[in-house]
Amino acid sequence: MKITGARIEAFCKAPDPAMRAVLVYGPDGGLVRERVERLMRGVVADLRDPFRVAELPAARLKDDPALVADEAAAIALTGGRRVVVVRDAGDAVAEALGRFLAAPAGDALVVVEGGDLGPRSSLRKLFESADAGAALPCYADDGGSLAAVVQEELRAGGLSADPDALAFLVDHLGGDRRLTRAELAKLVMYMGADRRVRLEDAVACVGDSAALSLDDLTLAAADGDHATAQRVLDRLFTEGSQPVSVLRALSRHFQRLHLAAGLVAAGRTPDQAMAALKPPVIFKAADRFKRQLTRWPPERLGRALQLLLEAEAECKTTGMPATEITSRAVMQLARAAGQARR
Repeated sequence: MKITGARIEAFCKAPDPAMRAVLVYGPDGGLVRERVERLMRGVVADLRDPFRVAELPAARLKDDPALVADEAAAIALTGGRRVVVVRDAGDAVAEALGRFLAAPAGDALVVVEGGDLGPRSSLRKLFESADAGAALPCYADDGGSLAAVVQEELRAGGLSADPDALAFLVDHLGGDRRLTRAELAKLVMYMGADRRVRLEDAVACVGDSAALSLDDLTLAAADGDHATAQRVLDRLFTEGSQPVSVLRALSRHFQRLHLAAGLVAAGRTPDQAMAALKPPVIFKAADRFKRQLTRWPPERLGRALQLLLEAEAECKTTGMPATEITSRAVMQLARAAGQARR
């Protein structure tokens, strides 16, 4: 069974008891780990309990395919339902898990932690079609979902945010759920007794190296500096950034350019157009953003946004390497920026 959208949160709170195994996968590794832990805690309160929690590296299942069934059928010495977690799962363990799903043993919940599995993945197909299995995709937070996460974390810390501060946080977080929560926890500590997060607080606390690297990439691509953009992109991938998160960061930058370019076309000056953006352009990038406004007319920006939308769709549906799709999109954007100069 494939579970998507709002149904995922409802399932994590109260999993269908008919589902004996759950695959959690996707490009947002932090969200994958968060949901795996939530599913585990739905069965066992203390995840350090060795009698009720069994962790299996996926590599062990290749050597012993019956191991997952054996663990699922085992009875806890202290009583209570058990949970079995399979870490780092990929297509190599699809056969072993397929045997378990065909004839589930015991009453334990099997939680399978996977990576960024494409639509052609045999493991993903297995869980999406199984009667006793469920597949939960985990994609990077964006838009409304990210705003909800930010507000939830701030409320838990007793904070609220001004609209422009919230917009800044949404624009600079979201690539990885666990990193997002860590950055917001840092912001809660930074605020101290002050309960209202203002834009200057968000900028001072959350402008971390990951966000700056993404800013470096988006600015270089829009400048037409392909060499710098590719160098930053390679670093981001080495550090674990996911292609879809990179494409969405590029889309946010070009959406802001598109909005500002539309205001300029309607008669405003570049400075007035930039001042109208929420959140405002960071002062260090203001000169480059203004130059990009003269380079990118609205119709060319519209084509750039369409290119990025198509690249994200290809990452999710074609089975081609997502890193190569993203690199090609960056090259095309930089080339378009260079053409715009002439």
